[in-house]
Amino acid sequence: MKKKLTLAILLAATGTAAIAGPIEEQIRFRQSAYSFAAWNVQKIKNQVVDHPETYNKDTVAAAANAIAAVANSGLGALYGEGTDQGIGWKQTRLKPEFFQKKAEVTVAANTFNEAANELAKVAATGDVNLIKTQFGKVGESCKGCHDLIRIKE
Repeated sequence: MKKKLTLAILLAATGTAAIAGPIEEQIRFRQSAYSFAAWNVQKIKNQVVDHPETYNKDTVAAAANAIAAVANSGLGALYGEGTDQGIGWKQTRLKPEFFQKKAEVTVAANTFNEAANELAKVAATGDVNLIKTQFGKVGESCKGCHDLIRIKE
């Protein structure tokens, strides 16, 4: 059931990419979403990994919820044909192979969604060790996608 739903979402996203707007707009929205997620990742990293003495349950939980919201926001609609070339806020870093690797991208996207949703659940508990472990899984899911479809700077 989960695979069918994922496939339906991916197909719908591909079909509705034109609705998301012109290429440059899709790239800008996509870059903005990932920048927002990165800002929230940094909040958690600062409080759970780098400076655990500053840990604040509410701040970490809010950041985890924001990451999960980005993961569940339907970003697939912002990967329309041609968005591997163009400028949003800056030059896109999407590899052209993205469009030939949709099955692998779906797996990577699902991994990120699951990891982000679990992080939000774990963050709500306030258990710093569990948060740290799940935060690592989110980072691994991000890296997996970056390695697959993102051009390194």
